[in-house]
Amino acid sequence: MGGLGFGSLVGGHLADRLSPRARFLAFAASELAIAVFAFLSVPLLYDLLFLRLGARPLPGPLLAAVLFTVLLWPTFFMGLSLPLLARVLTDRPGRSAERIGGLYGWNTLGAALGSMVTVWVLARTLGFADAIRIGALLNLGCAGMALLVALRRAGPGEEALAPDPDEPPPGEPGPAFGLPVWLVIYALSGFVALSLEILWFRILGTIHKPSSFTFSTLLAIYLLGLGVGALWGRRWAKRSRRPAATFFALQAGIGLYAGLSLGLLTFALGRFGLLEPLWRYLGEYETMALDEAVRAALRLFLRAGDVAPFTRGLAAQFVLVYLAVPLYLIGLPTLLMGMSFPFVQRAVQTDLEHLGRRVGWLQAANIVGSTLGAGLTGLLLLPALGSAGTLRLLMALAGLFLLAFCLVRWRERAPRRVALGAGLLALGLALLAAPSSASLWASLHGTTPERILFAEDGSGLSVLKDDATGGERHTVVYVDGLGQSQLPYGGYHTFLGALPALLHPSPESVAVIGLGSGDTLFGISGRAVTRRIVCLEIVAPQLRTLEILARERRYPGLGATITDGRVEYRFTDGRSFLMRTQERFDVIEADALRPGTPYVGNLYSLEYFELLRERLKPGGFGVTWSPTARVRNTFVRAFPHVLVFADTLIGSNQPIVFDRAALEARLRDPWTTAHYLAGGIDVAQLLEKALLRGPLVIGPEHDRTGLKDVNTDLFPKDEYLTSRRFLPGETRAGGGE
Repeated sequence: MGGLGFGSLVGGHLADRLSPRARFLAFAASELAIAVFAFLSVPLLYDLLFLRLGARPLPGPLLAAVLFTVLLWPTFFMGLSLPLLARVLTDRPGRSAERIGGLYGWNTLGAALGSMVTVWVLARTLGFADAIRIGALLNLGCAGMALLVALRRAGPGEEALAPDPDEPPPGEPGPAFGLPVWLVIYALSGFVALSLEILWFRILGTIHKPSSFTFSTLLAIYLLGLGVGALWGRRWAKRSRRPAATFFALQAGIGLYAGLSLGLLTFALGRFGLLEPLWRYLGEYETMALDEAVRAALRLFLRAGDVAPFTRGLAAQFVLVYLAVPLYLIGLPTLLMGMSFPFVQRAVQTDLEHLGRRVGWLQAANIVGSTLGAGLTGLLLLPALGSAGTLRLLMALAGLFLLAFCLVRWRERAPRRVALGAGLLALGLALLAAPSSASLWASLHGTTPERILFAEDGSGLSVLKDDATGGERHTVVYVDGLGQSQLPYGGYHTFLGALPALLHPSPESVAVIGLGSGDTLFGISGRAVTRRIVCLEIVAPQLRTLEILARERRYPGLGATITDGRVEYRFTDGRSFLMRTQERFDVIEADALRPGTPYVGNLYSLEYFELLRERLKPGGFGVTWSPTARVRNTFVRAFPHVLVFADTLIGSNQPIVFDRAALEARLRDPWTTAHYLAGGIDVAQLLEKALLRGPLVIGPEHDRTGLKDVNTDLFPKDEYLTSRRFLPGETRAGGGE
């Protein structure tokens, strides 16, 4: 964002000083500069910054400064381009709304398309490096076309302008704001827009039960609204006699609709049959089978309803979750945001000589506000007010735009009174309709407020839901809307922790990536010899909700886990911690993570498993769940010695001794027996099937040359469901599932 702002300022000044031909050349140079960075970005961002710099324990401010400096190059030239093209395409101030609005609109629609294609197509089929090369080639194409246009221009001078019979009428009478005031106003607009974007992504991400496709899909819808709004609003703005008043009305409508629409949705969930598929989905533990859902939606569309009831229901879920609800919540507000852009240009642009600079200053001010909105919302507002409280604050800011609207209409008393009364009524209704935090998160988890515990901050949302499925009462742990585990303990998560703890001769220090319900943590802490347990959790509120649950409801094992003095909680990214620490562990494992969830590739890649191997003591264990054949291939490539217990893999840098007699002796240890019984678990019975069958042993002599279908950091195939069929009749990729 900072680079875009600096680029907009410099681009604005250049645009007003250069000839039309030179502006095209400058635009071509900026596109070329972006392409050069893109071609170099994989070795720079991944090899140098992530692998080398990321392994150093740098202070946060220093790391931020390094990243800012590196990203300044491409983002500066991205910001440079809009003022240059705006000045090229606008020959009269009165045309600023139409020309600059159209330029902004088409550019934003292109960004929306890029957001969808990059993830839904390129990341799935080519991986990150090739996707970036395609983007770089497109930038080269833009540079080449701009260069051709520049070479065709006859001379460096400005063309003489003939009178234009369609020149729009002058702007509105009344109080005229100077450019400094408009910059503050447009910065506030950016603050509200980016703050709402963060809130919408949290709310809609919770509805999605986030997948690796959530962010790109929601971003595309957000950008689609901006682009369509800018294109729609440019012709209206061209003819408007009151562009400032219209801009303020549009901005007020954004915040008011955001609160009103969310309040109506939370009220309607569970009450109206049309939303029944959505309500049912929100209450489920699992995320949507996205490949099946996409195929179902396409079949329903292509066959015009001639499909099985199950397919029709799955298609309805997909359409509601990925299209209808996002469009309902963010479609109209982003449309209003996009429409605002040409109106602010129409209100501010008064002369051709300073047009480029004013475009640059406005963009820079909006970006400053956007940056503040993103930072303050994530770091301060969400922890202090929660999503619901932050939404109400943004709605109050919408009231400021409403007051500004009344100010610019001060000469027309009757319309002013009507507008003010209607606006205040709308603001009051929206504030009343906006949901409380409890009702918001309860409805988005398919239940009622009295059945949940929740906590949130900038790192994420933790919800514990009281459930009674099958007649047995239990508590389900959700993180950002997706079910992670449940209480009481005793399922696979306990097995995942207990197996390596009992298999290792002396696991004195262990690390667990992911907290969830604390089940895996409880399982791995069942040996008296274990002196230190490091729990690495990226969503900090999870511990807070578990502590509340432990006080309110005495689940066996939960209280012991929360109060276990051996456990050290680190609220950070687990892989980053392992990259930076010099400590070595006897056991390191990650809690079970589903393919297709965001960033899961970081913990299923060949590079991660190799890092895991390096952070083990001699004879230490690296442990993972193996949900796909590809994960197993990747793990076996990284570890010379592997034990395979069905879908649980244990790897080591030294031979692993599977001694059944020693295992049974450890199971009979009084301390171990008492630990698991405190959680209501018969650990011997839990492990019985795995121990009876024994593991599949894979050693260094195993031929690994055929294990080519693996996950890597730059092509995380399981994260993007590469092996799944998304289209009817599509050939299924082999080896992944």
